[in-house]
Amino acid sequence: MGRVGLGVAVGCAVVACTIAGLLVGRRVKSRRRWGRVVGVLREFEQGCATSIGRLRQVVDAMAVEMHAGLASDGGSKLKMLLTFVDTLPNGSEKGTFYGLDLGGTNFRVLRVQLGGSRSSILGCQVETQPIPQHLLTGSNEELFDFIATRLKIFIEKEGNEDVLPLGRTRELGFTFSFPIRQISVSSGVLIKWTKGFSIEGTVGGDVTQFLEEAMARVGLDMKVSALVNDTVGTLALSHYHDEDTIAAVIIGTGTNACYVERTDAIIKCQGLLTNSGGMVVNIEWGNFWSSHLPRTPYDVALDDESPNRNDQGFEKMISGMYLGEIVRLVLCRMAQESDIFGDAPAPSLAAPFSLRTPMVAAMHEDDSPDLREVGRILEEALQIPVAPLKTRRLVVRVCDVVSRRAARLAAAGIVGILKKVGRDGSGGFAGGRSKGKPRRTVVAIEGGLYAGYAMFREYLDEAVGEILGEDVAQSVVFRISEDGSGVGAALLAASRSPENQSTF
Repeated sequence: MGRVGLGVAVGCAVVACTIAGLLVGRRVKSRRRWGRVVGVLREFEQGCATSIGRLRQVVDAMAVEMHAGLASDGGSKLKMLLTFVDTLPNGSEKGTFYGLDLGGTNFRVLRVQLGGSRSSILGCQVETQPIPQHLLTGSNEELFDFIATRLKIFIEKEGNEDVLPLGRTRELGFTFSFPIRQISVSSGVLIKWTKGFSIEGTVGGDVTQFLEEAMARVGLDMKVSALVNDTVGTLALSHYHDEDTIAAVIIGTGTNACYVERTDAIIKCQGLLTNSGGMVVNIEWGNFWSSHLPRTPYDVALDDESPNRNDQGFEKMISGMYLGEIVRLVLCRMAQESDIFGDAPAPSLAAPFSLRTPMVAAMHEDDSPDLREVGRILEEALQIPVAPLKTRRLVVRVCDVVSRRAARLAAAGIVGILKKVGRDGSGGFAGGRSKGKPRRTVVAIEGGLYAGYAMFREYLDEAVGEILGEDVAQSVVFRISEDGSGVGAALLAASRSPENQSTF
């Protein structure tokens, strides 16, 4: 080999070594960056840990806060609002009753036919009506006259099918999903409007009076027999089908719970008497807080960015409104530590609430070998193209951590209610056991997180079993409910009717 050939060979060797060194260096850097991402995940997993010991601490804290909220207004993060509902439907109701569900920019009107004698609901007709945009900021009369008119048109379609006896007035259950201070089972004072409504001259007024005056103006002979929120409606619907129902929980976009409490335990209203000896209490548990809740820096960041900072802490950890945002915040942090989503992370990843909880559920439950659905959602929702399989697996892991924590905390909240009423097997309230065995206890659950998200449901059910123990957990039944805010309200009107008086 000549000198020229030797020089070329040496040059090639140097270039090859340089390239190899660069490749090795890149691999080392890539492994380091990936290691940092894995470190972020492990730190997050530790921060979200929900050991059985911690869950039992949350259970105890929930029960204590419930006691405090029943003792005095303002004595607890839990408002423990009295609903004045002391009669729940039990399946014996007869007749035709109506429901009005006003909770957003649409409202629904319903007609429910009941046959009594533990029969199922004989018939249910529903119509949904959008509210014109200008009425959201119009006058009190304009809004309620519009609702009353649509309700009258709905009823007129009955023809001669349901002719009321002479002197009988149609009865309505009114689900009003805005903040009110209940003053009786059928009336409540509006505290404030939310969800885009802003109507002058209504705050501080009785919403039932607004509606009944509007019905009178349009010539509709109907009275409001029950004014409730969706959680109480869910309890009523489940109790109609199963009288062992003692509580109801909403776990969807938002979250709340209510339950049946003994009137003698409601200390802030001493002397309160009911025919049944009990009353439904609206817990407003979204605002529950305890130092035992596993809060992470991502929860703090979410709270800081929210319009209701330092409020609704429990809701921000377990409800569908926020789970997708927590996942997004974790993925953002990972993108800062590495290039797992590409050299220049998509702007959509940095956009608040660009990842919604239904997307989290779909990715979490993707069982395809290549996690095809995960890749599709990352590309379509966050503009992250062709994420490698190991990145997709990492995303699924984050979804799992967030959803598992939420489900297990929701489970602890439910057991906290059971503990308060002596149905947790701890030997509390004497009514909790029958002949030495735990009494059958039904909890109604409504909302997409539990009904439509299988992994969330499995984690919640599993946690309840862990906390209560197998023997007691077997006596607790979760009943998935649908349309408590509509049918449940109509059933409450039925149970309040003089013709259908019942007790718990």
